[in-house]
Amino acid sequence: MPSLVVKSEQMPLPIDLSSLTSMPKLSDQQFYDFCRTNPDLRIERNANGEIIVMPPAFSDTGNRNGRVFGQLFVWSEADGTGEAFDSSAGFTLPNGAVRSPDASWILSERWNALLPEKQASFAEIVPDFVVELRSSSDTLVSLQEKLEEYIANGVRLGLLIDRKNRQVHVYRSNREPEILAHPDSVSCEPEMPGFALKMAKIW
Repeated sequence: MPSLVVKSEQMPLPIDLSSLTSMPKLSDQQFYDFCRTNPDLRIERNANGEIIVMPPAFSDTGNRNGRVFGQLFVWSEADGTGEAFDSSAGFTLPNGAVRSPDASWILSERWNALLPEKQASFAEIVPDFVVELRSSSDTLVSLQEKLEEYIANGVRLGLLIDRKNRQVHVYRSNREPEILAHPDSVSCEPEMPGFALKMAKIW
């Protein structure tokens, strides 16, 4: 049976497994059906086929996520070269994982090359830019591994925002992560010309 990981130590999560079969690993369609059967859950799948069920974001984390996405959306609309996505968007990476970054951005020419039915599912596309915001229930190591996975699968720029330590880890292909301590803003150039994430209201 597929492995199911429930990331919660504080509350039980009712999970409807009726859409699963006895196959050792869910197909993309079975995973899609499983997510549709459980629309109230935040679900990801790792490269090994494990289904990861995450609790709803805590209120404060949701507020900070909104501030990150808000800045990204405003810049994206003004820039006009790409599409911004919030934390509810899921993407299928080349390694088979389905991930939902807290915020992401994709060049329009790449996004528009997908068929509408592909866009309407967990699109098989790697975002150009991703952000992961550490919540109180996240370990730093787990998010570092996720950012490494993003970069290995083709993400051009990734930010790991560690509010606990007031640091931003900046990930780029073929480079060691750069750790910024207490930055007022984080420049996303040259990948995203003119975009700098202001940190004052995210901390």
